[in-house]
Amino acid sequence: MYPKLHSLLKYAVSVITAIAMLGSAAAMAAANDGSSERPLRVVLIPTDGGTEDGTRKDFEPIFAAISEATGLNFELKVGQSYGAVVEAMCNGSAEIAWFGPVSYLQAHERGCANLLAMAVRKGESVYYSGIFARKDSGVDSIADIRGKRIALGDIHSTSSFNIPVAMMLRAGIDPARDTAKVIIAGSHANVLSALSQGLVDVGGASFDSYEKALNAGVIDGNDIKVVAKSAPLPYPPLAIHPEVGASIKTRLQDAFNTVHTMSGIKPEQIRGYGGKQVDRYTSDVSEETMAEVGDMLNAVNRDVKQSILAAGNKR
Repeated sequence: MYPKLHSLLKYAVSVITAIAMLGSAAAMAAANDGSSERPLRVVLIPTDGGTEDGTRKDFEPIFAAISEATGLNFELKVGQSYGAVVEAMCNGSAEIAWFGPVSYLQAHERGCANLLAMAVRKGESVYYSGIFARKDSGVDSIADIRGKRIALGDIHSTSSFNIPVAMMLRAGIDPARDTAKVIIAGSHANVLSALSQGLVDVGGASFDSYEKALNAGVIDGNDIKVVAKSAPLPYPPLAIHPEVGASIKTRLQDAFNTVHTMSGIKPEQIRGYGGKQVDRYTSDVSEETMAEVGDMLNAVNRDVKQSILAAGNKR
């Protein structure tokens, strides 16, 4: 009796395993392959400066050049939030994504994103987060933020939320308890707009977004100043879903390595984080480098985020 039961159980397990393998194979087969009928779906985080059109226009020339060089087809979309981009990759709605470092780590830990390429500017693939203040706020250092009104971006954003919060915590400032008001603005552009309008005294954003807003005249350098600048951060990476075929991934890596030399694209059209012009892209990227960002942000844990969100909702 027992041997027979064991055999039946063994058979059932093998059937279940086969079904699971078939399901996995079907999912992989269903993934878009870059053909005109099934273009590779690309989803971008909404951080260029606040508009979907702006983000899409920053990246359309790059993907158009790569499409012409490789024959692969792409469909570009902009996520409504950082979290939406993570979910798009993890629920099979996209093959390629442009993430912030924190968002990338979340997707990578869930097994739905691997590094594909990263922008290079002046020989480096780094950018900076900052804490900015109105010049009439009386804030000259992070310690002066106590009792002030602050704006932060999306909680999944590395440089408009996580790094500014980490910098404040390191300086002994708890954004949830030590400030007069917290606004979760949702994006770099909204943070800078809140500062410009005088709705807050202090805000967290990337230096790329700050410089872009200054150059576009969206904010006035006579009104806003830099309070603190972060350590170098790895540029937000382009990532690829692990189920995309190895041959397609290799073609994409080669293409990103050489996109700056392709005909049909001008140097000023090679854009990266915040819509900033970059020199080129590289596929020589390291998971270890990205993991270092996670180590930097250990202090900004779930409890810290929840307390800041609660403070934002309460005030």
